[in-house]
Amino acid sequence: MRDRQAFDEFYQGTRARLLAYLYTAGGDLAEAQDAAQEAYARAWQHWARLRDSPDPEAWVRTVGWRVLSHRWRSLRSRRRAYQRHGPPPTAPAPSEDTVTLVAALRQLPGPQRQAIVLHHLLDIPIAQIAAETGVAVGTLKARLARGRTALAAILGTEVQEAEHA
Repeated sequence: MRDRQAFDEFYQGTRARLLAYLYTAGGDLAEAQDAAQEAYARAWQHWARLRDSPDPEAWVRTVGWRVLSHRWRSLRSRRRAYQRHGPPPTAPAPSEDTVTLVAALRQLPGPQRQAIVLHHLLDIPIAQIAAETGVAVGTLKARLARGRTALAAILGTEVQEAEHA
C-alpha cells in the first residue's frame, strides 16, 4: 500500500511537467498524453527500483521521450513506404451477408463468438483452439453448440423481420 501511495504522490507531483514537456517537444497533445501514459505505466512496473533512485522524474521523462521518438520513426517509415509503394489498394465493401453475420456475432458472449470464429471461419480444429485458449475441449464444444444455437436464433429473427417489412 505504501508503494501505491508513494507512486500516486510521484504521479500527482510530476504529471503536469511531463505532459508539458512531451507536448512542447512533440507538438501533438494526444501523442504527448499517450506517451506520458505509457511512461507512467512503465514507471509503475519498475517502481520498486525507481522510488529510491535519485531522480525518478528524469527516468519517466526519458521513457516518455523514447515513446514519442519511436512513434515518429514509425510514422516516417510508414510515410516512406507510402511514397515508395503508393496507397494500399482499397478493399471492397463487405457484402450485406457479412455485415449481417458480424452484427449477429457481436450479440454473442465473447467466448462463444471467439470459438465460432476460430472454428467455423478460420477452420481451426477444436483441439488446437482449446490449447490456444486454455479451455477444456468439452467446454469449447459447449461454447460452439450454444453459440451456434444463439446465432441461428439471432439470424432467424432478423430474416423474419425483413420478410414482414
